[in-house]
Amino acid sequence: MNRQQQVSRPSLAKRAIASTLIVSSTLMALPMHASAQIVPTEALVQPAATAATAESRARVNAFFARDDVRQAMVKEGVDATAAQARVDAMSDEEIQALDGRIANAPAGGEVLGIIFTVFVILLVTDILGFTKVFPFTRSIR
Repeated sequence: MNRQQQVSRPSLAKRAIASTLIVSSTLMALPMHASAQIVPTEALVQPAATAATAESRARVNAFFARDDVRQAMVKEGVDATAAQARVDAMSDEEIQALDGRIANAPAGGEVLGIIFTVFVILLVTDILGFTKVFPFTRSIR
């Protein structure tokens, strides 16, 4: 009979495993709490201000600081300080694209083309209501 009692009685290890399974199965039935938050883009994207971008920005600023460029902008009716403020507000990609155009421009020949591009950018931002450079435009806002 002693032998039968040992067979019918579960061992201590089996009881521990069964208890653990019961507790874990019960806990799985409970609702889990999840939270979602809005993550700003700056937290996910690496800072784009690299040395190349800083150099491009410096070259563009040096280009707009030249007297012949300022005179050409005034001739087209663009306020030089407002244009410089708009260039300062450009994104890194826009600055690099503008720097590429300046670098590929022949000396003195393409200055009017670049100034015309800046003029169009300022005109569009004026019409959209982001800037107020030209007195003859009306904002769509």
